[in-house]
Amino acid sequence: MEFSSALKMNYDFRRAYRKGRSAAEPCLVVYARRNNSAANRVGYTVSNKLGCAVIRNRVRRRLREIYRLNERRFRPGYDIVVVARGRSVSAAYGRLERDFLRAAAALGLLVKEEGKAEP
Repeated sequence: MEFSSALKMNYDFRRAYRKGRSAAEPCLVVYARRNNSAANRVGYTVSNKLGCAVIRNRVRRRLREIYRLNERRFRPGYDIVVVARGRSVSAAYGRLERDFLRAAAALGLLVKEEGKAEP
């Protein structure tokens, strides 16, 4: 990730849950909170309830790739936590991407691009 780093500490996740804003979609929930820096920090949560380690890691890899490909569209200076829901396991990649970008747009995380409409 060119402009971002990983969110790893438990207290950072808890702070995003408690003080951040959230947007829910059928496949995932996105929490966002300002972090007073020039870069984003992104963390992913996939519960044990969704399946074995192989399945959880597949969902996590797909979400990371969606963020990586759309990283330039995100405003800098946020802690972003993406929580996978049960539907994310069987969802197509396009559905995950659409839900992720729709939730990010609802939170105001996406930069408006000239000549393009937001999802």
